[in-house]
Amino acid sequence: MTGYYDIVLGLIPLALLGISGTLVLAGLNVTTAVPLAASVAVALVGHALFVRSPTDATPNPRRVNAD
Repeated sequence: MTGYYDIVLGLIPLALLGISGTLVLAGLNVTTAVPLAASVAVALVGHALFVRSPTDATPNPRRVNAD
């Protein structure tokens, strides 16, 4: 079963190669296309780290209940 982070890991190289290749074919210089594509990849990583941050699935056994 693929999860959110598996999809993000697949989209990072796809964004780098696909977007930069498309921009180069559209007529942009490589030196312009690669940073633009890399900014999309950085946005994906930032979303995965800060918007949908990974959490622990297991409870911490050392944590004391307040009850």
